Amino acid sequence: MAMLDDVRRALASVVSIPVTPFDETGRIDEKAYAAVVSRMVAAGVTTVTPNGNTGEFYSLSAGELNRVVALAVEAAGEACVIAGVGHDAGQAARLATEALRLGAHAVMVHQPVHPYQSEDGWVDYHRTVAEAVPGLGVVCYLRSPLITAATVRALVGACPNVVGVKYALPDAVRFAEMAAAAPEVTWVCGLAESWAPFYWMGGARGFTSGLVAIAPELSLRLHGLLEAGDVAEAMRLWRLLKPIEDLRARRGNAGNVSVVKEALAQLGLCRRDVRPPISTLPRAERDEVSAILRSLDLAPGGA
Repeated sequence: MAMLDDVRRALASVVSIPVTPFDETGRIDEKAYAAVVSRMVAAGVTTVTPNGNTGEFYSLSAGELNRVVALAVEAAGEACVIAGVGHDAGQAARLATEALRLGAHAVMVHQPVHPYQSEDGWVDYHRTVAEAVPGLGVVCYLRSPLITAATVRALVGACPNVVGVKYALPDAVRFAEMAAAAPEVTWVCGLAESWAPFYWMGGARGFTSGLVAIAPELSLRLHGLLEAGDVAEAMRLWRLLKPIEDLRARRGNAGNVSVVKEALAQLGLCRRDVRPPISTLPRAERDEVSAILRSLDLAPGGA
């Protein structure tokens, strides 16, 4: 089991969120999943989050979620595996307990999906998970503007194994205020490469990425430039990566997963198939992906 400080350090990196490939029957393509993860790790990725949103968490059954964690642990080698968990508090706790059994080093708790939430309820939800796995690092996935730094600090005070926050609200000023007010945890930009340079200035020391499955060297290079303080070169690379992130964000992030899978399909790494309510890209956007891959010096070679 990883020590909590090891998980904190792992969060200060490119936190990869791999897709979950499906085969022609619609089942998880285990061989392709292992290939996607091992390719990233071979390039230098040190943190892998199976069952994130880019992994189609909400489209997978409980059995599939557990199987994906097992596959990630096996394929990730020495990398830190942070398993996504969620749904109701009881199921999230059960998924966390199973992730621990399967060898994950930490869990990332998805934002509770409920039309009515309170700050105290948010703390109680995460506390249920954290107390189920007291020796495992816990990362909160923050997507609600309701939650304040004081709320985060209350949770950390109750559960010292809460070590990080993945912040996924598009508000760099509020992020900087939150990170400064709750330094007990490692703050991660949860909006990937598009926002990483701006959140870095506010205190993020890592960023999540789906793009890293396509071009791991480029995502790792962006993180390295931010660490080195080379703002000019980081922004040059940011401009190069922005078109694919813009395509993923189009129509309210409808293509967030589909664009990554399309790129991987064109690179011959997995099929483009996704599960409803996501859909595959129309032909025109597939052509955009091809053009972007060429701009990144990645030669399409798949279907």
